[in-house]
Amino acid sequence: MRRRQFIAGLGSAAAWPVVVRAQQAAMPVIGFLSSASNAPPSGPERTPKGFRAGLNEAGYFVGRNVTIEVFLANGRYDRLPALANEMVRRQVSLIVASGGLPAARAALAATAKIPVLFVVGIDPVELGLVPRINRPGGNATGMSTYTTELLAKRLQLMREVVPHASLVALLVNPLSPVAGIETDDMEGMARPNGFRLLALKASDQGELEKMFASAVDDHADALLISADPFVTTRRHQIVALAARHGLPVVYPWKEYTEGGGLMSYGPSLTMAYHAIGLYAGRILKGANPGELPVQFPTAFEFVINLKTAKTLGLTIPETLLATADEVVQ
Repeated sequence: MRRRQFIAGLGSAAAWPVVVRAQQAAMPVIGFLSSASNAPPSGPERTPKGFRAGLNEAGYFVGRNVTIEVFLANGRYDRLPALANEMVRRQVSLIVASGGLPAARAALAATAKIPVLFVVGIDPVELGLVPRINRPGGNATGMSTYTTELLAKRLQLMREVVPHASLVALLVNPLSPVAGIETDDMEGMARPNGFRLLALKASDQGELEKMFASAVDDHADALLISADPFVTTRRHQIVALAARHGLPVVYPWKEYTEGGGLMSYGPSLTMAYHAIGLYAGRILKGANPGELPVQFPTAFEFVINLKTAKTLGLTIPETLLATADEVVQ
């Protein structure tokens, strides 16, 4: 039941300076900077399918007329600056900073010349990544997915399924610079909405196990998950832990729900990276990133997994089912 479409507007752009194009040899190299964990598959296959699809649509195919080199921080955000500097040393043609604010900041700190495409979950102007949205200037543009701002919406959906929740947990990565923003936002919503907040912090696999156990020990009624890149790469483990402990969880991406999670609300990651792939193709052809507007999702996906709801003994209101974009039976 996919009723909404994700539309990414692509504006016209002037040519990017010849000094940058000169770096692009017969086979341009895209440096893909990610804070994700080191897991299979390998090489360019580690990049999102949506990104590669966007590149293909723009006329670029890995191994034929473009190369992708993947630089993974394996959840260690402190490694991102060194990885970004290595990209600059190798003179890549373009940097895709995947993995939120830490990757974007590392890339922009490393170079003011090589084009940078970022994917972040909050307003990039507020974060200081770019001075403007429509014509960001400089060497960077990208996508803001609004994931941090959507915490309130996910809380609202959770309370429709668990209306009497008195203790709500929030799982964040303490190494992420937006963890404090997310926690403060939830604290601000707690008292007016009649619940207490249990902040859970995990930055590695072992801590995830402990945090779920802690949520159960403290009798949390439900859990919200941060859209942090490290947390997202552990989604299979998180969905399994939620099932093991019988904990209702609302997630930021549909990939969780398709893998057995209860509910998710957020933009399409596939479409976000598809738009970044299209931008990458345009930049490789000479477009100036500073003339390409920062993009935002125009639609969001609400997915419910009815099978998981039944397993948890939860009844999903018909009014909520009617608003879902997709229902997993």
